[in-house]
Amino acid sequence: MKSINSKGRRYKEPEHPYRTCFQRDRDRIVHSNAFRRLEYKTQVFIIHENDYYRTRLTHTIEVTQIARTIARTLRLNEDLVEAIALAHDLGHTPFGHSGEEKLNELMKKYGGFEHNRQSLRIVDELEERYPEFNGLNLTYEVREGLAKHKTDYDNSTSKEFNTSNPSLEAQVVNLADEIAYNSHDLDDGIKSALLKIEDVDKLEICKEFSQKISNLSFEKRRYLLVRGIINSLSTDLINETLKNLEIYKIKSVDDIRNVNKPIASFSIEMSKKKEELRKFLFKNLYKHYKVIRMEVKAHKILEDLFNTYLKNFDKILPSDLLEKTKKYSKEQIVCDYIAGMTDRYALEEHKKLFDPFERV
Repeated sequence: MKSINSKGRRYKEPEHPYRTCFQRDRDRIVHSNAFRRLEYKTQVFIIHENDYYRTRLTHTIEVTQIARTIARTLRLNEDLVEAIALAHDLGHTPFGHSGEEKLNELMKKYGGFEHNRQSLRIVDELEERYPEFNGLNLTYEVREGLAKHKTDYDNSTSKEFNTSNPSLEAQVVNLADEIAYNSHDLDDGIKSALLKIEDVDKLEICKEFSQKISNLSFEKRRYLLVRGIINSLSTDLINETLKNLEIYKIKSVDDIRNVNKPIASFSIEMSKKKEELRKFLFKNLYKHYKVIRMEVKAHKILEDLFNTYLKNFDKILPSDLLEKTKKYSKEQIVCDYIAGMTDRYALEEHKKLFDPFERV
């Protein structure tokens, strides 16, 4: 995707003399309020449990790094890849996917909640930085990448973007996201001792290099296992995507969008290994009783906040939120407010509202 061929922005703006449209999008995302908040939002482990564990921000940085490496090898538009990767989790709630599940349940009667949709809503509506328009006024291609973000755990839909596939750059970000969370969730799981490194060694995706590092220290083995997984998945993705480009005779961005299957993909053999890893993480990490106990707390906190804000909407919410009723429903305003919270802020708000000894 060449920047000169972008479908442009919702609101016309003069081009910048030094930066392409996708570089400007990247910079707008990095300077947004939503991007900064990612630092204190959960990936798997709540941020106060240990300084080592990934947050949404460190996850986003890892996705961006992996995606740019793949994009450079495939000679794609790195700036577009970077912008999509940096923005792909802007709409995530506090407390990770458990927070998203609860907010979706609470919003069921009002259209539901899905974090990819919320990412698009943030860049289109909720960020307030420019006098001429709401949102960040990003290019069509970056917005398309957010609207059609799809992984094992995400599947967004949007009527505005009705082509079969997003750009190849967006597809690469989707799979870089999978590579990042599979590898670093595994790393955090081993570090937390919820996963045993001996069990990880037995996974098919690790077997080719796990024996070579068996005599090293625990820390080095853990690092090299994660590095090996990232390298194996990235290399396979690059090779398989190059094959697909040839098989389907892809010559243009339109060819990518109109073909009836994703062009960026893993091989059948690697997909099986990746699926084994996914199931291993789901069973042994995401469903570990310690992780579930935190999910129960997160559900309780968000439900309490949602119901209390809604019941006392005109009394306890900041005045700038009350003004939004001219444009949005009370339920949507409360949803946006909670979705934008960091873990720390949600915990503090819950204390202020429900702990009688906490100052309000």
